[in-house]
Amino acid sequence: MRRFFLHGLIIFSALAFLIKLAQLQLVDNAYEILSNNIAIKKVYDYPERGYIFDRNGKLMVTNQPSYDIMVIPKDVKDIDVDELCTLLKINRSDYDNILKKAFNYSPRLPSVFIPQLSKDDFAALQEKMWKFKGFYIQKRALRDYQTKSASNVLGYIAEANEQLISNDLYYQMGDLVGIQGVEKYYEEYLRGVKGVKYIQKDRFNRDIGSYKDGVYDSLPRQGQDLELTIDLELQQYGELLMQNKRGGIVAIEPATGEILAMISAPSYDPSLLIGRERSKNFTKLYHDSIAKPLYDRGLLAEYPPGSTFKILNALVALQEGVIDENTTVPCNHGFFYAKGSFMKCHGHPSPLNLNGGIYNSCNAYFGTVYKKTIDKYAKTSEGINKWSEHVKSFGLGDFLGYDLPTGRKGFVPNAAYYDRAYRNDRWRSSATVSNAIGQGELLTTPIQLANYTAAIANRGYYYTPHIIRKIDDESVDKSGLVKKNKTTIDAKYFEPIVAGMFDVFEKGTARGVRVEGIEICGKTGTAENFAKINGKRVQLTDHSIFIAFAPKDHPKIAIAVFVENGYWGARWAGPIASLMIQKHLNDTISRKDLEKRMLEGSLLDEYMKPISGLPFTINK
Repeated sequence: MRRFFLHGLIIFSALAFLIKLAQLQLVDNAYEILSNNIAIKKVYDYPERGYIFDRNGKLMVTNQPSYDIMVIPKDVKDIDVDELCTLLKINRSDYDNILKKAFNYSPRLPSVFIPQLSKDDFAALQEKMWKFKGFYIQKRALRDYQTKSASNVLGYIAEANEQLISNDLYYQMGDLVGIQGVEKYYEEYLRGVKGVKYIQKDRFNRDIGSYKDGVYDSLPRQGQDLELTIDLELQQYGELLMQNKRGGIVAIEPATGEILAMISAPSYDPSLLIGRERSKNFTKLYHDSIAKPLYDRGLLAEYPPGSTFKILNALVALQEGVIDENTTVPCNHGFFYAKGSFMKCHGHPSPLNLNGGIYNSCNAYFGTVYKKTIDKYAKTSEGINKWSEHVKSFGLGDFLGYDLPTGRKGFVPNAAYYDRAYRNDRWRSSATVSNAIGQGELLTTPIQLANYTAAIANRGYYYTPHIIRKIDDESVDKSGLVKKNKTTIDAKYFEPIVAGMFDVFEKGTARGVRVEGIEICGKTGTAENFAKINGKRVQLTDHSIFIAFAPKDHPKIAIAVFVENGYWGARWAGPIASLMIQKHLNDTISRKDLEKRMLEGSLLDEYMKPISGLPFTINK
């Protein structure tokens, strides 16, 4: 019996050993992976990034071949460093610093030593690389821009930083990743999938061929192509109009929320951020603190909306029932809103109803209307909070949820803000009356103002603004991205507002930029512009602002234009908006007089002029 037990134990142990051995060899690859770190080298085959097209199928971004000089620090032995430096056009100090950085990353893993060589540089090097042990050439694709426009929309690609590499296992030292714009937001679609080749090494760390005849190798998979909502021709035209000016333009298709154009001025040629000169060019752009070409004014710049905001105050007043379209208000070149406090206004007929108040942009009318709205409630704080709720329903004071990786919220004040400013309810509507004309504490971004205009064009709702149309020729399911957002204003109150905005062009403050044959609805805006200098609040030249949509019925474009230090709305922003609308609807420009003035016009002298009482210029 004991003998059978011993035989059974031996047989059982042998079976267990065989099962474990089979598991290790056939199923569990943990030990294989561990050994691969020493005996097997991974060589990545980088895919092409996806192409980028505009809404009409025009190619905006493709790829071009590029070559990186790679290094495995521990393999660098007995080379002529001076010869290599000459070939690579670097000095010995650069060589030492780059090699040290690569060694700190990993002595065994490859790092990029010199990135993005051109075809000419590659041709001069490829026949001599055998002389430099530890170095090799790796091919990859760089961006090839087919346009000099839309750099703020597209973004750019650059080497992944250490934080990204540590957080995402896909990336390794020297990998390229999207930075800003579409390149960043849609990185996972554009980047594709890297291919991998496994190279067997011998005990002397020499390559001896493909591991297991390449059974584990994989081919790269190209990134997916994107079709954007941007109209490249409209984008290019807007950038042309904004030459020698600073500001932002955003145009939206109201029926869909698709962004037709998003201009930030001044901008830069996106091709500056590819190739070996990328780092030098980026440094120059980054440190330009005057023009700020890398600063996306369409999404990031926060401005007071000025008189363009009067439209929204009228809608809130109609909804709250404190006025109707026949309510009249007198204006004596302004009005007293508190004892000893007077808000000025320009000359025009008086009294005015709602329509006249809009097309004459009367401060007295909208100041009175605003106070009525707030004072309707027993407590001023209740009135402000109700007003704030209405304003925010148009997408102001918050992120809009668009598919771009940057932006700012702007600001819409509420009672809590004024309680902090005036110490617990010791304030009345007169203390906040600047909100009536889009000044005071209000801040908006160009995309928010364009979106607000789209909501008016739609008579009470807007779709989430977005930049993507298709991925790989397949229409994008936008159900999670694009939502229909209803405002708190009933649809019936928009018609008198639209009529007033139409009369802005027909007989009001924008009649000088009217376009025959196009029914445009708009509103001029002039926003006071302050800067804090040496601790003092200094007033600078006003901003020029304009919002518009067209046609009046079934609108196809809603637009907001900000021109920094542009004096008043009809001087710069109004003509630019009118020209952009003509370009989009007719593809031709009938107002050649406006076009010539905008193309030739410059505000550079304005940006450089000295400030009164200060020994220097201010460049905002």
